[in-house]
Amino acid sequence: MITSDRMAAVDVNAEALGVPRKQLMESSGNAVASAVSERAEPGSTVAIVAGRGNNGGDAFVAARFLDEYDVSVHLLGRAETIGTEIARENWDALEAGDYETVEVKDSRALDLPDADVIVDAMLGTGVAGALREPAATAARAIDDADATVIAVDVPSGVDADTGEAPGAAVEADHVVTFHDQKPGLTDLDIDVTVADIGIPEAAELFVERGDLLALERDPRSHKGDHGEVLVIGGGPYSGAPALSAQAAFRAGADLVRVAVPETIAPDVRGFSENFIVEPLTGDALAPGHVDELLELAADQDAVLIGPGLGDDEGTLDAVGEFLASYDGRVVVDADALQVVPEVETDAELVCTPHQGELRKMGGPAADDWEERADAVSAFAGEIGATLLVKGAHDVISDGETTRVNRTGNPGMTVGGTGDVLAGVTSALVTAIEDPVQAAGVGAYANGRAGDLAVDDHGYGLVATDLPPLVADALWNDAE
Repeated sequence: MITSDRMAAVDVNAEALGVPRKQLMESSGNAVASAVSERAEPGSTVAIVAGRGNNGGDAFVAARFLDEYDVSVHLLGRAETIGTEIARENWDALEAGDYETVEVKDSRALDLPDADVIVDAMLGTGVAGALREPAATAARAIDDADATVIAVDVPSGVDADTGEAPGAAVEADHVVTFHDQKPGLTDLDIDVTVADIGIPEAAELFVERGDLLALERDPRSHKGDHGEVLVIGGGPYSGAPALSAQAAFRAGADLVRVAVPETIAPDVRGFSENFIVEPLTGDALAPGHVDELLELAADQDAVLIGPGLGDDEGTLDAVGEFLASYDGRVVVDADALQVVPEVETDAELVCTPHQGELRKMGGPAADDWEERADAVSAFAGEIGATLLVKGAHDVISDGETTRVNRTGNPGMTVGGTGDVLAGVTSALVTAIEDPVQAAGVGAYANGRAGDLAVDDHGYGLVATDLPPLVADALWNDAE
């Protein structure tokens, strides 16, 4: 089962792995043509009603595999407005091959033949809401026809994730959907074929550029809509919480507060004028600070706890008390990690250990990343948290879903890159609902920033090189 948003990400991931969408479209169209062939004798009349996106492109391909049939392709709109290059190329191939093509420039101009089969390829899984013209009129015409109706991916007008149809919708007899079943099809009384179109398993396992689609923003956004983060850290170290806070900003957080002992507050404030620094009395985090921290955290979208805290017994007691009392999203890093297995909490935890820290938590050790992925998944399920285990292959799992990230390089063994990762992840858990995906994108962005830093500095990179490059990795990296 795969949602429409996840399917869009997997499509892009497949392309990043070397399987171009044009190739996937060819396989999709072939699958649609096979469904037609199974339901109609050669010589039957087939009418394809296509939209101007990739759903229509799938059907343009299908037409080329149906030469034994009397096929007409009805495009809703003008050919010059076809929305994607690959769909346009397949439309051009139909015209060059002298197939019967019709541009329906007005919904009143749709004139379907007396067809044996109608292929609905107007809208795909990425479209929600009531059908607009000319698709609404076309849907009614398809429903009124005495023909077998085959829908491409999802019946037009039906929400692929919910199965709801808020307006006119195609009443299909059969659906050819791609790669995996869509949630919205399960409760519909429709015959469904799930076609394997050659998307590799790696496109779902490995974090890739498609996962960055989750970061798209509403252009009407306001201040604060994209997350406020509280970083709790410092004491023995001032650089770690500052690095995390810088990284959280670069990963898109709107506001970052940094709660640190008062002895280092001036140092942390000096790292950036962007921080709101909240001084805590004394020179280390202690149980007496917990109420104050809970009050600060109440208005935040995520908390990061751990960078630079050290492992003083009182500090770890304070971490445990905070986690036991908090019920929001928390990224846990560094020495704070060792508290997690013993604490009972209603918080949604994302833990970011390296191998040594994972062992301190009581977790597994494995050199082979595939073995480690299975072991991390089991341990994540056991402790009830999402784990992002850092390594040459980062493993991310909540015990049910496991992802693997492959960005990064040996130069990132330098101190501080883990603080950057924790800060990036704290921002992303405010923007992406699924904590596994948020942590996976965090690992991808941190590693990709490290790769960009190596391009500039070789293995002489330092952690402060990474935060500005995180933004490039998330939003400006064209590769």
